[in-house]
Amino acid sequence: MRARDIETLVGVGRPALAPDGSFAVFATSRPDIAANRAVGQLWRVDLPAGEARRLTRGVADSSPRLSPDGSRVAFLRGDPKNRAQLHVVDARGGEPVQVTDAALGVSDIAWAPDGRTLAFTARVAEHGRYGTVEGLEPDAESPRRIRGVRWHANGLGYTVDRPSHVFAVDAPDPGAEPLYDPAPAVTADGAPSPERTRVPAEARQLTEGELSHSGCVFTADGAEVLTVVEDPQLEGADLRGELRAIRLDGRGARVVVERETGLGIQDVAVAPDGTVALLAHPLGDSGVDFVAPATGLWLLEAGGVRRLTDSESVDLGEVGSHISVAGDAFLVQDRTRGRVRLLRVERSGGVQELLGGDVEVNGHAAAEDVVVAAVATPVSHGELVRVTDRGGVPLTEFGAPAARAGIAVPRELTVEGRDGYPVHGWVATPEGDGPFPTILQIHGGPYASYGIHLFDETQVLVDAGYAVVYCNPRGSAGYGRAHGRSIRTRMGTLDFADVMDFLDGAVEADPRLDGARVGIMGGSYGGYLTAWVIAHDHRFAGAIVERGFLDPVSFQGTSDIGSFFGDEYVGVEHGDIMRQSPMAVVDDVRTPTLVLHSELDFRCPLEQATRYYSALKRGGVDAELLVFPGENHELTRSGQPRHRVERFEAVLDWWARHLPVRDAV
Repeated sequence: MRARDIETLVGVGRPALAPDGSFAVFATSRPDIAANRAVGQLWRVDLPAGEARRLTRGVADSSPRLSPDGSRVAFLRGDPKNRAQLHVVDARGGEPVQVTDAALGVSDIAWAPDGRTLAFTARVAEHGRYGTVEGLEPDAESPRRIRGVRWHANGLGYTVDRPSHVFAVDAPDPGAEPLYDPAPAVTADGAPSPERTRVPAEARQLTEGELSHSGCVFTADGAEVLTVVEDPQLEGADLRGELRAIRLDGRGARVVVERETGLGIQDVAVAPDGTVALLAHPLGDSGVDFVAPATGLWLLEAGGVRRLTDSESVDLGEVGSHISVAGDAFLVQDRTRGRVRLLRVERSGGVQELLGGDVEVNGHAAAEDVVVAAVATPVSHGELVRVTDRGGVPLTEFGAPAARAGIAVPRELTVEGRDGYPVHGWVATPEGDGPFPTILQIHGGPYASYGIHLFDETQVLVDAGYAVVYCNPRGSAGYGRAHGRSIRTRMGTLDFADVMDFLDGAVEADPRLDGARVGIMGGSYGGYLTAWVIAHDHRFAGAIVERGFLDPVSFQGTSDIGSFFGDEYVGVEHGDIMRQSPMAVVDDVRTPTLVLHSELDFRCPLEQATRYYSALKRGGVDAELLVFPGENHELTRSGQPRHRVERFEAVLDWWARHLPVRDAV
């Protein structure tokens, strides 16, 4: 796979399933270099084994939700200003109806049980900001008053002055008469001509004030909307969520799950009988104990909440994880050893695997006795499958173009570390006998993981002639909670040993890997560990430190998660911080290092990179800095496609100069 082949990486989003299980609707997304953005549409596939066809033809349609009777699809589509707006289309196809004209766009959407109303969340700007006063430029706005410790977010910017609120709007009939722009007219009383009518009905704002809301789902009777409330002006770090029920008639709200319950709430689902299920994790007495957070499935019951899944053996915290109601049970996705499997969880707590093996489940839906899932595999970035007792039956073939571009399927490997601990990972190699120069990749997180899905960053390196070694060291997700929490206040210890031992074990197990010519690279936490490694081991011909967590001291006041991340991972005592800080040992680096970063990265802010790079140069290290304008922490996953290609070109250029393939025999 070459850099430009990222265009073949078609992702499949969370599907929606007709109430009788007769068809599914889902969204795709892929990078398009010419358009320089992600593009995608909604698709429909009739079940049990129909051919998938495009349902819409927008530039980037997403987040489909089927009406309760299955006749209409609500979804998000960008307007001319690229703001996501709610649209509705007939489930058989046709021209969508725009439902909202929100100034800052729309996010979560949900249907009322009777299909007459749609709820959604949208950010509401403080007056005088974000275009609410025509002609007032951002640099002329009044100063922002901040009282809390969390005021901005990666990929968004300031949030304290534009909280997210819950709205409701009448659901339109896609077959009704279209709206027409009124022509200019002379009125008898000199009144201005009527303005253009953009949407068929005005949305009603159900919440207001400084509190921000995320997610929306109707109660079974349709009288209330459940949403998680956050106070952006809290004076101390607190990740606990409060679940509220907002009355649709605008007559107030009630607290369903109190903040004092101590849960971080990620998803909410409501069964037809009114039972409320939560995807959540306990945050301890501090409200910020998020390291390896033991995300599980909970039921709301009289007197409190009850956990259904085991905190040690089941981890439902994968990005995009959600709940599907399946009769009297619930479907969830559990990450384990680089896979994400689909589980059915009974209300009694019984757990059954519905889909496992070499898949990563990214979304699911159930109706009647039909279950569909969006999955990634070693040879496909995204497919829709029908789940049967024989596994996943493919309903799409989106992975075919990537396969034609060339894919190296990695080999799984477990290495016994220096203390006897098993380190699990993969090795991907070019065709031939080698020996190949070898690159050690390190993932971000740290409580994340490498998986078995088709991974462009590995594939591009293999295509260029490099063997790639990557693993899930202690601190990673998918190997139990103890594995994930083992590096808390011990970063750069067990994780350092694991990645180095895995590299040594992979080289020893395969003579095609040239252990004398190695490089190292990683992003985010992977950037942290790369910077840590090259200060303590000088075997590498070169290193790439990307969007790294490099100085825990300055991270505290600059990152969108700075109020709690460093405190929980490296501690608060000066000695503990220095003991685990790459900046504290930067003078020991001798390895040529490329520092990659994005200008608008608020997760690991740009100053982390510039200060680290400046320290390298001051120490006489062969170092370069590459900064991408307009990008944030998600450059490698969802950045502008042209920037993603340019990043690959810079990576390959760096390795060509410091770890050339041409020297391989």
